[in-house]
Amino acid sequence: MKVTKTDAEWREQLSPEQYRVTREHGTERAGSHPYNGEKRKGMFDCVCCGRELFASDAKFESGTGWPSFFVPADEEAVSEHSDRSWFMTRTEVRCADCDAHLGHVFPDGPQPTGQRYCMNGAALDFKPEEE
Repeated sequence: MKVTKTDAEWREQLSPEQYRVTREHGTERAGSHPYNGEKRKGMFDCVCCGRELFASDAKFESGTGWPSFFVPADEEAVSEHSDRSWFMTRTEVRCADCDAHLGHVFPDGPQPTGQRYCMNGAALDFKPEEE
């Protein structure tokens, strides 16, 4: 189910950095978000709507400075779109439920998928697994 809110509602819900990244297609500075080093088991959800996006089991150290995953939590969690900004063509990744900009996917990740979902930590909300 699609989540739609007004610009004012998004601004009220999100921090200025979360809004800039998710609603204005921004990018956080490499290495700036604590989720890049997050090692606990759990789920990374969309900061805008709460949709489960990536399981910690799919997270890997890419060396890029952004949280990276080799597969989404399920195949319908994210949508992919052509991004021709910054004088290059990339594949943008958005939350399938609210269209929040999450980051980009590249074909240079580890097996079994070979994909690197390079996500902005500001677009994610980490829910640790209960022990």
